[in-house]
Amino acid sequence: MGTNKKMPECPVEATLLLIGNKWKVLILRDLMNETMRFNELMRSVTGITQKVLTSQLRDMEKDGLLSRKIYPVIPPKVEYSLTNTGRSLKPILDTLATWGEEFKQNNIV
Repeated sequence: MGTNKKMPECPVEATLLLIGNKWKVLILRDLMNETMRFNELMRSVTGITQKVLTSQLRDMEKDGLLSRKIYPVIPPKVEYSLTNTGRSLKPILDTLATWGEEFKQNNIV
């Protein structure tokens, strides 16, 4: 991993250090099954600003969760996809989705 972050001893804390905000989790969700361009991610991650998306993508690339491929065309074309490390988070996201669905069904206000 290319991160300069000091990893905590607790594995849960280490995981949260890498994906512990809603934007990173939603980016992971959207890239889990496909490669996407920046504007596609802007549309799919509702509420995120361009500045925040750029920052989150850079952090995730630095941490080895996703890769960025730049095509030498005009206008520039950049695609984002998960690395094997990023894809290894799928069971965690699946569990979050299952829990969220059950919570929604049982706690309708």
